[in-house]
Amino acid sequence: MYPRTEYEMTEDDLNELVKACKPTPCMLIGGYAPATPQENAIRVWKNLGEKMGFDHMTAWPVYGKESRFFTAIPSETEQQREERKEE
Repeated sequence: MYPRTEYEMTEDDLNELVKACKPTPCMLIGGYAPATPQENAIRVWKNLGEKMGFDHMTAWPVYGKESRFFTAIPSETEQQREERKEE
C-alpha cells in the first residue's frame, strides 16, 4: 500500500464539491428520488480522484490548512498492482 500523499485541489474543484454537498429541492414524482448530497459529494470525489490520481475513498482533510488541502493514497494501475503483489 502506498503512503498517504498530500494534494491540493483547485478553487473550482472546491466550489464544485461545496455545490454538490448542498441539498437540492425536488418534488417526488413517480417514486424517483434524486441523488442525495452525500451521493453527489462522492461522485465529485471520484471524479477528482480520477483526475488527480488518488483513491477517492481514502481522502482525508489536512487539519490546520485550507479546505483545498487533503491527503489520500495514490491509485495504482493494474500493472503496478501486479508488480506489487509479486514482491
